Amino acid sequence: MPVINRIADFAPEMTQWRRHLHAHPELLFDCHETAAFVVERLREFGVDEIHEGLATSGVIALIKGQGDGPVVGLRADMDALPILEATGAEYTSTVEGKMHACGHDGHTTMLLGAAKYLTETRNFRGTVALIFQPAEEGGGGAGVMVEEGVLETFGIDEVYALHTMPGAPVGDFHTCPGPIMAAADTFNITITGVGGHGAMPHEAVDPIVAACAMVDAIQTIVSRNSDAYKQLVISVTQIHSGSADNIVPESAWLQGTVRTFDKGVQQMVMRRLAEVVAGIGATYGLKTELGYEEGYPATYNEAHRTAFAAEVAAEIGGTVVDDAEPTMGAEDFSYFLEKRPGAYLFLGNGDTANLHHPEFNFDDTAAPYGASFFARLVERLSPIS
Repeated sequence: MPVINRIADFAPEMTQWRRHLHAHPELLFDCHETAAFVVERLREFGVDEIHEGLATSGVIALIKGQGDGPVVGLRADMDALPILEATGAEYTSTVEGKMHACGHDGHTTMLLGAAKYLTETRNFRGTVALIFQPAEEGGGGAGVMVEEGVLETFGIDEVYALHTMPGAPVGDFHTCPGPIMAAADTFNITITGVGGHGAMPHEAVDPIVAACAMVDAIQTIVSRNSDAYKQLVISVTQIHSGSADNIVPESAWLQGTVRTFDKGVQQMVMRRLAEVVAGIGATYGLKTELGYEEGYPATYNEAHRTAFAAEVAAEIGGTVVDDAEPTMGAEDFSYFLEKRPGAYLFLGNGDTANLHHPEFNFDDTAAPYGASFFARLVERLSPIS
């Protein structure tokens, strides 16, 4: 079964919604205008309940079906990125330095499309909880919603989400059981030596030499301390030190990211980073300080829900890859999946610029596939007997 006919009928309307959202991006928790637009559409559709102000600007709306049944959570993220847009689209961002470079405008549109259809038909039992979430891009809005108790308040039994995927044909779906996206942690290292004249390094304690040794040593955590069958990425992404060619600086600062799927590997990295930093500090006679911040946890798909979601996707789209390779990117939908079973899937966006690129743009022809997936998922999960 292809895209649902009724959803195909209002696809032009969905395009208008998406392009409006694209032109008015907001960051992190400050998604108030986006939320107001969402609420206006939901009221037009006639959903049963609307709850605003969750995680500052989040929205949860309920659509009740015919008779008792589970409460199925469907989530879309609403926030944009601090990027200067370079798409050249007629509906380009009206806010300089902010743009929807990760497809959240499309995610929100797809969930609105599903809401319109499900409110009209109500061909399911139980309740649909539409979750419009702020602050996926670094703010952990999903975690805030979980901490606020939305899963318990609204009795949500299971949760699902979609994310656009550049490079895959429009209408194709990719997913896998188990880990699909990695945990993302951040570390920073401060190295303090003794500054001096660049011509007399013996009278100084050079933090740059120690910083370089530290970068090399950190890479051995991946190559020599981690099981090769357990995926791990450690990247030092920033080094800052020095101000002139003839000065040995007093300090250096490093920052990087750690990506893991396995909590045991994550703990090993934390331990070894501390040992490496302290050891090199002692070796070179400097003071060192390590800061480590655990970020989003790994995103784990429950196997049975993922298999079911893949079956639904096969009814809607083109090719379904149900054993896709996990990605080392991160996603705060993981906070929902830590508490409730469910699945996270990628939806093809065609041959476009990659995510977080200033030329990225969501393909509007993908929206009916996503909306149809959400709608059919609900109807298949809770059919009317």
